[in-house]
Amino acid sequence: MNFIKYSWLRRRRPVTLAVLLLLTACGMGTKTPERTITPTNTLPPPEVQTTLRPEADGTAQAFLEGWKTGDYAGMYALLSAESKKAITEEQFAKRYDDVANEAALSELVTQTQPSQPYEDSAKVPFKVTLRSAVVGDITREMIMPLVLEQGQWRLSWNDGLILPELAGGNYLKLDKETPKRASIYDNKGNPLAAQTDAVAIGVYPDYVDLGNSKGLLTMLSVLTNYRSDVLVNMINHANPGDYIPLGEIPADQDPTHVSLLAKYGAAVASAYSSRLYYNNGIAPHVVGYVSSIQKDELSAYQRKGYSADERIGRKGLESWGDDVLAGKHGGTLYVFSPEGQPVGQLGATPSQPGKDIYTTIDRDLQSQAQKAMSVYRGAIVVMERDTGRVLAMVSTPGFDPNAYETNNYNWNTLLNSILNNPSNPQFNRAAEGQYPLGSVFKLVTIAAGLESGRFTADSTYDCGYTFEELPGFTRYDWTWEHFQNDGETKPSGMLTLPQGLIRSCNPYFWHIGLDLYNAGLTKAVSDMARSYGLGSKTGIEGVQEEAGKITDPGSQVDAINNAIGQGETLVTPLQVARFVAALGNGGTLYRPQVIERIVGPDGVASFTLKPEAQGTLPLKPQNLALIQEAMIGVVRSLSPYGTARKPMLGLDIPIAGKTGTAESSNGPSHAWFAGYTMANNPDKPDIAVAVIAENAGEGSEIAAPIFRRIIELYFYGKPLRLYPWEATFDVTRSPTPEVTETPTPEPGKRGQPGIHP
Repeated sequence: MNFIKYSWLRRRRPVTLAVLLLLTACGMGTKTPERTITPTNTLPPPEVQTTLRPEADGTAQAFLEGWKTGDYAGMYALLSAESKKAITEEQFAKRYDDVANEAALSELVTQTQPSQPYEDSAKVPFKVTLRSAVVGDITREMIMPLVLEQGQWRLSWNDGLILPELAGGNYLKLDKETPKRASIYDNKGNPLAAQTDAVAIGVYPDYVDLGNSKGLLTMLSVLTNYRSDVLVNMINHANPGDYIPLGEIPADQDPTHVSLLAKYGAAVASAYSSRLYYNNGIAPHVVGYVSSIQKDELSAYQRKGYSADERIGRKGLESWGDDVLAGKHGGTLYVFSPEGQPVGQLGATPSQPGKDIYTTIDRDLQSQAQKAMSVYRGAIVVMERDTGRVLAMVSTPGFDPNAYETNNYNWNTLLNSILNNPSNPQFNRAAEGQYPLGSVFKLVTIAAGLESGRFTADSTYDCGYTFEELPGFTRYDWTWEHFQNDGETKPSGMLTLPQGLIRSCNPYFWHIGLDLYNAGLTKAVSDMARSYGLGSKTGIEGVQEEAGKITDPGSQVDAINNAIGQGETLVTPLQVARFVAALGNGGTLYRPQVIERIVGPDGVASFTLKPEAQGTLPLKPQNLALIQEAMIGVVRSLSPYGTARKPMLGLDIPIAGKTGTAESSNGPSHAWFAGYTMANNPDKPDIAVAVIAENAGEGSEIAAPIFRRIIELYFYGKPLRLYPWEATFDVTRSPTPEVTETPTPEPGKRGQPGIHP
């Protein structure tokens, strides 16, 4: 409707002829024809000014749009003065929030129709659909009343504009039906995480009489798998007032011994019901854990139908597969009167159980591998060479995921030990740890040299103690460092290219890197590294990972550093296991996978793993064969050059591999070993393994024995040879491992970075 304002002009007075003549005389002498002026008193037509009244539809749409986005302040600003007197902005916002949370509102859909305007009011028909994550769609058609205030449309708001059923102060209440969280299993169906009744086991050292505690120690040992001598050592070294959590077990695992243990005053056998992570956490960095919904998350989860006391996935597969494992929440949505009486029902849907996740992890291998690495901070990755299935992923120190269950008697002590550990046990070193690769990177450099055509199997190099091809820039081979310690180690001498890899001659590979750079092939090594999958994420699902770093050399010094995996080169153990597997399987880079299948309650799999080739190593068959043969030479007992010859003596599983010792900026060198098997056993697929022990010393002395242990565990189910640092299996003899072949140089005496095999 248009509003018309009339503005009347004042009457004009008659203009006399004398005045006109005077004005004409001032016109600079220009003659103007005489005009006859006839005075008039007639009124002119009125001037019309139009003011458009704002459309009520726009205000209605703005209000509904604010509802969609949760802009309650903007919605409240559109209320009439009278409506604002009836409800505060805080109450208004809470009203809408409560409805969204109780209805488990996942989406809001609105639609308006043309308004019905009146002189100072309007009615806008609209339809609203509340899409509930629990009970489905709730659709209502309503009329939005508006009033005109100071030229602007404002809502005459009431509760019924949310839903008609809420008029008069009624409210919603969702009677939630929470499905049981599904389980996570290993590749043989052994549970890794499941909802069950459990028992927390522990002991108060202050109340243990070691002179009369044989029965207690035996009971604790049976239930927790700690040996009695280990328990005695833990008790002896405890501080006054300490409590020692020893683990959590299923309630039905050994109820007889649990009942007997409860009779000892020093012991704890506390029952609870929760998400249980078996064996105190098998592959915790892969499986992850659940914990309580935090205050700032509550609203978002309520809108999914969750209750405030539920647990949600935080890391690993528990987080990645949270929706899969949690299932679909169900419930009945009721309308209650302000007095708390039920007055109606808006919808109901039964809950649907979650789906179980079966992993590629081998529980027994994983558990033993965690023990195999327990002395050191580091990582192990074991994957099927020809498929990409990850059979074990170890990161040490590990952690007990049961620490996050507050119903667990052990939780507080466990959680403090995790959060206060400077080594950050929750950090997954296998997939997130980024390290210089050291001499294992020579598997990349030799490939770049061969594919360039500048080097062949017959290319030779005199490998001495030093590298002096850059004037004024002398570097020392690892043999020089060993000579400084034992007085016996000789330089390697004249070597062919395969022998250079077998002996891990640093000067030879510095020479390759420098030669390629000087020839204009500045990116030959870095491009080959990228083709090996380094410098980018592997694409593994369910496990957080990092990409590492591969840079192009900007100088000759960069080129020689990069050639032996130092400088700015950073890789993850997962990436290393993948490219070593590719070297062993003929050149195919498979995507690492940890999810074997996902199975619903009906037993039907909604996902089944299929090996996924992501690329092929850009190597000619003869060059790949040369590298494979050289890797065999590294571990072959008859090889006079092999850096891992002695650690592998007596191992009858055919293997190939490469040692590595990478200089670290924060302490002694990292020990590396990576390799694969060639057993062709129909019952045991061949595997690739990458091992890193942080700041532990030489790869041949530390990582190679750990690699051997993994091979024994996989093929024989048990270790066959003690580590040099073990008194008995899984029992450390001394804090510092003894050497196997050559002494470990003392920290601070290693010379130039990156000079170790």
